[in-house]
Amino acid sequence: MGRIPILRDIIGIIKDKASQSKAALLSDPKTLSLHLALLRATTHDPFAPPDPKHLDALLASGDTSRASVSTVVEALMDRLQTTRDASVALKCLITAHHIVKRGSFILQDQLSVYPSNGGRNYLKLSDFRDNTTSLTWELSSWVRWYALYLENLLQTSRILGFFLSSTSSSAGKDEEQEEKVSSLINSQLLNEIDSLVNLIEQISRMPDSSHAEGNLLVEEVAGSVVEDYLSSINEVSIRVGELKERLSCLSFFDSVELVLALKRLEDCKERLSSLSQMKNALFETVWHSISEIKVQIGNDGGGRSSMGSSKNKVSESSRYGERVVKLADSVKFSSIRFSF
Repeated sequence: MGRIPILRDIIGIIKDKASQSKAALLSDPKTLSLHLALLRATTHDPFAPPDPKHLDALLASGDTSRASVSTVVEALMDRLQTTRDASVALKCLITAHHIVKRGSFILQDQLSVYPSNGGRNYLKLSDFRDNTTSLTWELSSWVRWYALYLENLLQTSRILGFFLSSTSSSAGKDEEQEEKVSSLINSQLLNEIDSLVNLIEQISRMPDSSHAEGNLLVEEVAGSVVEDYLSSINEVSIRVGELKERLSCLSFFDSVELVLALKRLEDCKERLSSLSQMKNALFETVWHSISEIKVQIGNDGGGRSSMGSSKNKVSESSRYGERVVKLADSVKFSSIRFSF
């Protein structure tokens, strides 16, 4: 049994060398270095994450022409779709995540249109299976989850209007975001909160990493996603803080939608707490704040905006609001706006 992984590693090395030799013969000389960097960043090694120098070479393409950028993204997505090796697929997804976090706007833009350009969804990997070894079977579950997570991340970024957790848009972003959200109407704010909660729910579904403990490839994925979790919670807090200022003019249905979204968020709390050992004050304050806003909505009877002219309608709405609040009894949020 112990010889199988060793043999597979040797085969993987041979495949990597063959792919690079093929690229050297068939690739356009103008983009050869980019193709080689991609192949070297997405090797068959099931334990090591992509080499930073090869990732940097790919990210540097974002400072060139749009044609070169398009070639990089297309080659990345093609490699992701054609491989049946869990290690290669996971490294392709890690590379895509680095583009979201550290890539230039052109790189990010080219990547973001792939899942939504009306054609094939290159991140749909729900059927991915590599049963070569017990390790590749374990990594396959990470591939399926990570691809769906990145799809959600891109969708949320489109709704927010910027790439979440991107270093290119992080400097001074909190103040800018507070100013931006203050100009949005209630339905837009609720839509952004719903999208962020969807993303956080997906984070909470991260596979159990205990079976892959010590695997640097898995640790790379988990670490990057936990960073996104912190950014997501921060964005939620900004928007909920804004909605708290508007509680007196929220419609009944908007209040119900907000409470239910926050209930979904709190339902993830236990699973999320196991993802990171970080004792971040932001996390604790946000969870405490969810209860605060729920209580305020409950005291307001589920929103004060007019539901009709008759007192009976208002009373009925208030009673229904109380039932919703009881259903989501553990939900809380505050008006505090956080910055890093």
